[in-house]
Amino acid sequence: MSAGDDWYLTEDVDDFLARAGGFLRSRPGAHVMQLTWAERVRVRGLAALFGVLERGNEVHGTFFRLQGRGLGLSPLTPEHADSLAARMAAQGHTVPSVSADERTAVAFAEAWRRHSGAAATPRDLRLRLYRLGTPTPPEPLPAGRARVLGEQDLDQVIFWCGEFAKSVGEDVSLDAATWAGSRFADKRYTLWETPDGTPVSVAGANPLIGGQIQVDVVHTPAHLRGRGYAGAVVTEVGRAALAAGAQDVVLFADLANPTSNALYQRLGYRTLTDWAGYDFDGG
Repeated sequence: MSAGDDWYLTEDVDDFLARAGGFLRSRPGAHVMQLTWAERVRVRGLAALFGVLERGNEVHGTFFRLQGRGLGLSPLTPEHADSLAARMAAQGHTVPSVSADERTAVAFAEAWRRHSGAAATPRDLRLRLYRLGTPTPPEPLPAGRARVLGEQDLDQVIFWCGEFAKSVGEDVSLDAATWAGSRFADKRYTLWETPDGTPVSVAGANPLIGGQIQVDVVHTPAHLRGRGYAGAVVTEVGRAALAAGAQDVVLFADLANPTSNALYQRLGYRTLTDWAGYDFDGG
């Protein structure tokens, strides 16, 4: 048996989770993308390919690939990344891109070049994945209160997510017609409001999946920054996540934004890993 034969491939998300669910839940923070996208595929009925690296009756790694998109990898050793690249190349799979923790992404990019001849271009966006350690609320909190948005607040949710998308350069059109199919639709959103009820900052959180909750979408309008609003709303979302039973509360931050990275560290978030992506020519 060649190394690549240790990878079990399936298009059945339930089969994937039956084989790899325990492995993914053993380190939910590090496996946030695997857990999140497997759940979205299961709930939304999306087409996807999954892989599980099994050796000696143990799972050592996983991947997922949505139809027409790149690979998302769990942490892999260079040997395991090479075995996956060999398997994908031998079976004629196209791989337009890869996203993973930085070491894994680099290892797979190099392996894919060896096995397919495709050159890799690193993406400009580099992220850091944080996990909440000991929560450290800001002192003092800004005046105001947190308010969780419900179904009756859909127009407000769409507005805030649209503002967030514009602020980070995300090319997306959000309205009532497109909302349900967007990546924003399955989150719960919390606003920080001033004492007179004016919304000033928002934070979103994915559902509890496999023991982890990801804080995703944090936005304060530029003219309201520096007043503690983001720290207050992120603190509240983290508190609610822990109260809901999350083992790990995680979030990504753009490494090019020192302000947000410093804020999350002050709130008690600690580095899990740096994250990177590569695009491949001919993919």
